[in-house]
Amino acid sequence: MTFKPAAWPRPLRSQHWYGGNTRDVIYHRGWLKNQGYPDDLFDGRPVIGILNTWSDLTPCNGHLRELAEKVKAGVWEAGGFPLEVPVFSASENTYRPTAMLYRNLAAMAVEETLRGQPIDGAVLLVGCDKTTPSLLMGAASTDIPSIVVTGGPMLNGHFHGERVGSGTHLWRYSEAVKAGEMSQEEFLEAEQSMSRSSGTCNTMGTASTMASMAEALGMALSGNAAIPAVDSRRRTLAHLSGRRIVQMVKDDLKPSDVMTRQAFENAIRTNAAIGGSTNAVIHLLAIAGRVGVGLTLDDWDRLGRDVPTIVNLMPSGEYLMEEFFYAGGLPVVLRRLGEAGLLHKEALTVSGGAIWEEVRSVRNWNEAVILPEGKALADSGGIVVLKGNLAPNGAVLKPSAASPHLMVHRGRAVVFEDIDDYKVRINDESLDIDETCIMVLKNCGPRGYPGMAEVGNMGLPPKVLRKGITDMVRISDARMSGTAYGTVVLHASPEAAAGGPLAVVRDGDMIVLDVPARALVLEVSDEELAARLATRRSVHPSAASGYVWLHQQHVGGADTGADLDFLKGCRGSAVGKEAH
Repeated sequence: MTFKPAAWPRPLRSQHWYGGNTRDVIYHRGWLKNQGYPDDLFDGRPVIGILNTWSDLTPCNGHLRELAEKVKAGVWEAGGFPLEVPVFSASENTYRPTAMLYRNLAAMAVEETLRGQPIDGAVLLVGCDKTTPSLLMGAASTDIPSIVVTGGPMLNGHFHGERVGSGTHLWRYSEAVKAGEMSQEEFLEAEQSMSRSSGTCNTMGTASTMASMAEALGMALSGNAAIPAVDSRRRTLAHLSGRRIVQMVKDDLKPSDVMTRQAFENAIRTNAAIGGSTNAVIHLLAIAGRVGVGLTLDDWDRLGRDVPTIVNLMPSGEYLMEEFFYAGGLPVVLRRLGEAGLLHKEALTVSGGAIWEEVRSVRNWNEAVILPEGKALADSGGIVVLKGNLAPNGAVLKPSAASPHLMVHRGRAVVFEDIDDYKVRINDESLDIDETCIMVLKNCGPRGYPGMAEVGNMGLPPKVLRKGITDMVRISDARMSGTAYGTVVLHASPEAAAGGPLAVVRDGDMIVLDVPARALVLEVSDEELAARLATRRSVHPSAASGYVWLHQQHVGGADTGADLDFLKGCRGSAVGKEAH
């Protein structure tokens, strides 16, 4: 793709606030001058909004204030006017019932911040997994020049001589305690090893996946995804991004120029190659819906089906993000995709050039981490999209994190009506369940939970764990953490709370999972299924007021990105009527 920069100088959005000598301009400009800014900063320099998702209650983003200072330095050097703006920050490790409930609220807040403020270009300072898609969604909706800077992953954890992956080992050690293989005291000791520096999860969880998606989409500078949070090169990248956004404003290089159909196809294939999180499916569908690219759930299966998983990182593999960075990071993966004919090489990036020009000369420095041809973790690493009478609109499964012997499985359903029902019954020794059964969890989708929490990777019953069994087929309309693993079918659509077939599965029903055939089938007749659905009663009434009511009334299904229906499409950044 050839990008043609706009002529410069040209009128900027910010000049509607700060240019001239009218009463209204003096009102805006005069108030900002109380911060000690001199006159010449308002003379037509690009105003760069540094949208910062720092929060003491978002620990993954707790270091972004320091990073913002580096961005500011770059903006100043390039002749811009940097203004730091705090924006809605939703952390999965603190928000209840789930940060996903607030992703769309955050995106809406970011969109209105960009539209309603004198911002010519934006640096999106993100980290914890929902902050990356929410800021990209807001930027896509307004189409103001924007660049992503992620906070980076934390350093490796170590416990009793082994690497500890944040999140991944939480699930593993928790199961080990239930199985009697680990004491509670050891579990508490291991806690100190799971999060030992600033940054996001050090596995290929959702945060690192979405950082990789931003880079693969072309919305971040090359190499952004893997630099550890505490590495000086992370601060250098922030500095360079500050410089770059000023030129992007001058060139009028917008999200819609970068996030094209080709860019999304590159991202989907990248997700397969890195063994990325299933959460990327929902987030990329939502971002595409905002920028106006017609991405569908079926595209995920079609584009990722023949892409091998070559990044040997937890939860699918052995290593962590620190080793991934030292091996060469995402640019090495993109080069491998390009050499295999699986990358749109001409796709534009925020650098102003084609993605292939960024990665064509990089080297792989550790083939144990970024695997060579013939040693892939999974030959078909893309997200699998399953369909059938149990999920007419689709469900997803991550094959690189699943057990091969369960990829074709027929089992008896053990049904949990919601997460509370699961918590009450799962540890009951009288629960009628064994390793051949299929665990089914209902009412945990976008409307049902509400917000679609990360509860799909249900822990196994202790009596099964004590047999040495570590995996069973699990099906739900929920999500799971990108740090989790197992043969877990997620995002079943339509969800139970919206009247999907999942709502009427009963204990003892037989279910067939056939991953090669992309099938998920409830073995009841069409007539029986219709009769059950006709008499179904909702077990989760809607909220009476507030944002949760708004969310439940307007949220779409997981198969379309779980965005709010009135936020679809790019609505532009036109300056509204003057307020004074």
